[in-house]
Amino acid sequence: MKLDAIEVITLFVDDIDEARSFYQTAFAAEIVYQDAVSAVLKFAGTMVNLLKSTEAPELVAPSIVAKSSSGSRVLLTIKVDDTDGACAELQRRGVTLLNGPVDRPWGRRTAAFADPSGHVWEIAQELS
Repeated sequence: MKLDAIEVITLFVDDIDEARSFYQTAFAAEIVYQDAVSAVLKFAGTMVNLLKSTEAPELVAPSIVAKSSSGSRVLLTIKVDDTDGACAELQRRGVTLLNGPVDRPWGRRTAAFADPSGHVWEIAQELS
């Protein structure tokens, strides 16, 4: 089996309208599909599917859908050329940073923020 690039990442969200609004504001992402329980946004070569968490159990059964209050279980990283500039733009758009910008020992300058359902995103600049 040959694996290609990741096509879609599905995030289970508590409030679809709030999540859609956050992603459109934070990322200025294009919505390629939406209905009452989901919204699919295009990020370059990958799509992010925001799915209302009440619709998720059948997709992960017999596993369970964790509550957003259970803490972070994923970190999604976006490569940027300028972490400080990206942070300034996010803050201008009303996004609150969890941490950063900070230079990491593995050669990246990073900052993190969370969506309304607690999914943590990181922006990362490669340091020379």
